[in-house]
Amino acid sequence: MPGEVSYPGDHDAEEVLAEYWEEHAAQGEAWPGPADAAPGAQAPDTVAAGTADALLGDGGPLKDPRLALVPARRSADIPTAIGWTGPADHDGDTARISAVLRSWEDRFGLRLIALGFDHLLVSVAAPPTTLADAEAIAAEHFAFCPDNIHQGTHPTLRAYAEHQVLNQRTWHFWWD
Repeated sequence: MPGEVSYPGDHDAEEVLAEYWEEHAAQGEAWPGPADAAPGAQAPDTVAAGTADALLGDGGPLKDPRLALVPARRSADIPTAIGWTGPADHDGDTARISAVLRSWEDRFGLRLIALGFDHLLVSVAAPPTTLADAEAIAAEHFAFCPDNIHQGTHPTLRAYAEHQVLNQRTWHFWWD
């Protein structure tokens, strides 16, 4: 129901992440702020095409994928344009999700690759190459999708940063 959400450009990604952080972080834990943009990005569309090819290849994780052509100005806006409700328990206004994706698109060369019922997969053209940078981005991931940490295989921000963010060309998010 795309008509029932706001417009991604009406939201400031840092404010959205700070609100999410406040809601999900431990009491008194201050929002660390956004991570710096990563230098040395490869061409985002080239990275996205390679990621999609790898995911669709033999033994890839996407089962019976469907191609979608979506009228959106940028890949970050696709969830909002189609009225996706994957993170409904986290935030009912998908435009706020798209605002964060726009920020990552600008800072890390993110491109949306796949959407499922409650998960989202993106390619990353400029992943963090140091643990400190990965930890800063992991804090954003936690605010954006706390289930990745609370219910994932890496239950601390540091472990999540080391295994899911550092030098990773794909980021996966899922909401329970």
